Parts: sequence; C-alpha cells; structure tokens
Amino acid sequence: MREKSRRLSGRRIALCVTGSAAAIEAPKLARELRRHGARVRAYMSEGATEVLHPNAMEFATGEKPVTGITGALEHLEEYDLVLVAPASANTIGKLAHGIADTPPALLFLASEAKLIVAPAMHLSMHRKQVVVENLEKLREMGALVVEPVIAEGAAKLAPVEEIAEHAIRALGGGELAGKRVVITAGATEEAIDAVRVITNRSSGRMGLALAKEAFYRGAEVTLIAGRMGVSPPGYLRTVRALTIEEMRRAVERHSEGADVFISAAAVGDFVVEPKVEGKLDSSREVTLTLKPAPKVLAASRGASFRAAFKAVHGASGEELVEAAKALMEGEGLDLVVANDVSRGVFGSEENEVVLVTRDGALSLPRMPKSEVARHIFDLVVKRL
Repeated sequence: MREKSRRLSGRRIALCVTGSAAAIEAPKLARELRRHGARVRAYMSEGATEVLHPNAMEFATGEKPVTGITGALEHLEEYDLVLVAPASANTIGKLAHGIADTPPALLFLASEAKLIVAPAMHLSMHRKQVVVENLEKLREMGALVVEPVIAEGAAKLAPVEEIAEHAIRALGGGELAGKRVVITAGATEEAIDAVRVITNRSSGRMGLALAKEAFYRGAEVTLIAGRMGVSPPGYLRTVRALTIEEMRRAVERHSEGADVFISAAAVGDFVVEPKVEGKLDSSREVTLTLKPAPKVLAASRGASFRAAFKAVHGASGEELVEAAKALMEGEGLDLVVANDVSRGVFGSEENEVVLVTRDGALSLPRMPKSEVARHIFDLVVKRL
C-alpha cells in the first residue's frame, strides 16, 4: 500500500459503514486512511452487509469487522475517531436519538471519541426536514458533518480523499484553530484579444498544498484561485480570480483582518495595452505593448502575518536569498519563500525552496510540495 503521509500514525479509527448504496466506497476510504498511517476497524450495520460483503472490509482494513452486537463488547473498544461513512438517513436518526441497535449506533453511544458523519442518500431524503434537524442535532453534540456532493438527484458521499482530510484535521493539533488564513494560488490571465491570453505555467499545486496544510491545522481557510491545474476540494472556501485586477480586489477584500496571508499565486507582471477588440488576424505580424501591472501584494497589508513566494530563474543560492530579502524589505513581509523555477518545479509535485525571514534563511532540499507546506506552517505557527 502506497504511503501518503504519517499524519494519522498511531491513531485508531472506527469506520462505521451503514446501509447506503455508497457503502461500496468504504473499502477505498479504509485504504485511504491507512495510507496516512491510521489503524482502521470496520463496524457494519446489517443493511451495510447487504450492500457490501464483510470480507471486503476485512481485506481493506486488515482487521475482522464488527457485524453484530455480541458479548465481546466490541463497542467498548477505544478509538481516536468514530467515522460514519456512508451515513444513511436511518443511522443518522439513530445517532441523533440514542437508538443503539446496530454496531455503528452502539459504538457511537458508548464511545468518547471524536465523531465525523458523512451522509449519503437520495436527495429528497437529504432535504427532508427531519434529516436536516437530525444532522443539526449531531453538530450540536460535537459531530463534524462532511457535506455530500449533490449530483444526479442524489446526495452522494464526499470523495474519500476529502473525508480522510477531514479526519486529519479532526485529529490534528489544531494550532491554527480560530485563525483566518488567506492563500492565493495558480496563474493569472491577461487578455490579448477576445480569445487569447498571456499567462504562465503555474499549476497552483503549491498554493493548494498550503491551503490544505492550514485546513489540517484547524484554520478557517480562504483560497483565492487563478487558473489552476488541480481542483480545490469542496471543503475549501474558494474565490476565483483570473485576472490581475480580480486577484488584487480579492486579496484586498479577504486579507483585511486575516491572521495569515500567503501569496503563492504566480501573478502576472504585465498587461497588454491597449487590449485588442475582437480577434487578431493570425495571418499578419502583430506587435504587442506590455505595461507593468500593479503589484497585488500591496493589497494584503490588512493581514497580521504576510508571506509571499519569490520566483527567480537560474540564480545562485546567494542571489536567491538576496532577491527574497529585497522583496521582504520592499513589501514589509514576515516571510519570503524563494525558489528557482529553472529547476522544473512548475507543474511538479515537488519544490525546492529557501525560507527567508528577518532572522535568516533556511534551505529545504527538494521534497513534495505538501512537505514544503508543512515546513512553512511550522514557521508561521512559531511566529504567531
């Protein structure tokens, strides 16, 4: 099994599977949790066993699932997290009202672990007032509800990767709980004519990794996204801003009063002046005039802690640090993350950066962008 992280290492998770058609996703979810280091055991209602054979959950978890209420007192086992996924309307009602006649419901009633509920059912059921009230009651009891994906007349189970990421957040340290974090990501686009644009090769992966890291640590996250090569998860509040001006306005609005602002977007440096009406004739030679664009960073001065990325091309280590220091002094930043984009980091899953603060510089070797994000937020947390 390919390891993704050790964020759930040493954690015991009870994966409660109920009688929804989405139960067929449970083995995938179990494996995803294990890829982050968790130990998982399944608790299955009778309805779940009619959709999914218990052997499938044993194969996925490596542990024999609980499929009935017995004298072995499996409901008294200790877990760090009770995760009900998928949660049917029937089980949601039982959890909300203390009806403990299935292994998942009995475990919930007996356990003092944190609780996550991921509903999956027909859309009309999900919208029924009694189900809405039962979910709200679970929230009042401290449960986290992972909202389903509404599509094709159904409230479908959230993607297994996102459910696992909610588990990481629930079992994390919560260092940024109550903090508001704003992050920009992706590339901007500036129109040449009605169909052509000037942009760059940024994929948005680094900014997305930062947004996820802040989410894992308990922050309220706003992601201001330009053109992205990857899709942000549904749990992130995402504001789209394609042009430089749209990005500037979004940064100004959302960074005001924020605890942390990180500019990871590759914001364009130039705009075309004047813009061409209609479509340029491709059979003729064209000369474009590029004017320097206003800098977006200045719009973030309402945030308490401000950081930005500085991209250079083909620079030495010393030149990289000097460029970062110049940006820090010029914009009054608390942190600059400098990288050399000539090293193939655009669109890559990895990055190689230098973290520059007023106290010095720390060079990080090439590593996954998710790990770079962890190092950056380790530093942010210390500074806050």
